[in-house]
Amino acid sequence: MSIFLVIFMYGAWSSIFSLGKLALESSPPIFLTSIRMLFAGVILLGWLFIKNRSSLKIGKKQVLPLIALAVFSIYLTNVLEFWGLQHLTAAKTCFIYSLSPFFAAIFSYIHFGEKMNKKKFFGMLIGFAGFIPVLRMQTEDEGLFKAFSFFSWPELAIMGAALFSVYGWVLLRIIVKKQTLSPMYANGYSMLLGGTIAFVHSLFVDNWNPIPVAAGQMAPFVQGIVLMTLVSNILCYNLYGFMLKKYTATFLSFMGLLSPIFASINSWIILGESPSWQILLSTSVVSLGLFIVYQAELKQGYIVKREKKTASNDQVESLEA
Repeated sequence: MSIFLVIFMYGAWSSIFSLGKLALESSPPIFLTSIRMLFAGVILLGWLFIKNRSSLKIGKKQVLPLIALAVFSIYLTNVLEFWGLQHLTAAKTCFIYSLSPFFAAIFSYIHFGEKMNKKKFFGMLIGFAGFIPVLRMQTEDEGLFKAFSFFSWPELAIMGAALFSVYGWVLLRIIVKKQTLSPMYANGYSMLLGGTIAFVHSLFVDNWNPIPVAAGQMAPFVQGIVLMTLVSNILCYNLYGFMLKKYTATFLSFMGLLSPIFASINSWIILGESPSWQILLSTSVVSLGLFIVYQAELKQGYIVKREKKTASNDQVESLEA
């Protein structure tokens, strides 16, 4: 039964891209980011306040790391994601996010001294090659934002979002280890602060007349914010933590490669976007590359060490991958 919960979790998580696409019809990306993260931060910190208000206090040493987490993991990640999503299909956006495990391997090499051997490098090359077919398929809208070669600015924005998202999880790991702050508190504060930064940004660039929501679209906008927050920030994050008590981080990472397939199905049902055979083909190639990378990490002992830890520690460390 648990394996079906894992499948359900990634199916639900991948729907965020379609729901975000719908929400962007009502509001610009920066304002959408600000309201979603402020809403999620208030819910999370409000629940923690009710549970144990004294634990919400933070020390001076924790301020700067939390600001960095808010800027990279919340503000930059989500602003770039929603801006890119405006001009890409939901399925393609989700697929580009599959770069995250490869970025995690790079950051682990830089920050945590994990060695990069030939097998791991070869697996990463195969994985990156798997992205080429999808990157070459561009819509008319993307053509207006061509950057260089076959890359468009929306594609680069989503790559940047995936990069900053992974770096955010690396920062979270460092904060939790060195600052004695739990992931839940760190996420709550970073969502609130990152949402505030996005809100201030929106005041300068969005059309506040009276607010950056299209006329007659307030109800769909609010519905989109609530659905995205409930599905991603509450349902899926908690399910992920629960699944780590039953499965290894390695297994869940592999199962995460189902997300582009689910995103294609969700965008077909919700948005009417036709499924793409290129995404299925590229997902298979990327899976092969990621399999080689994980096989190399198994031999190096990195994955084994993590899987011997407690479930709560597994949750923090796995987020970087």
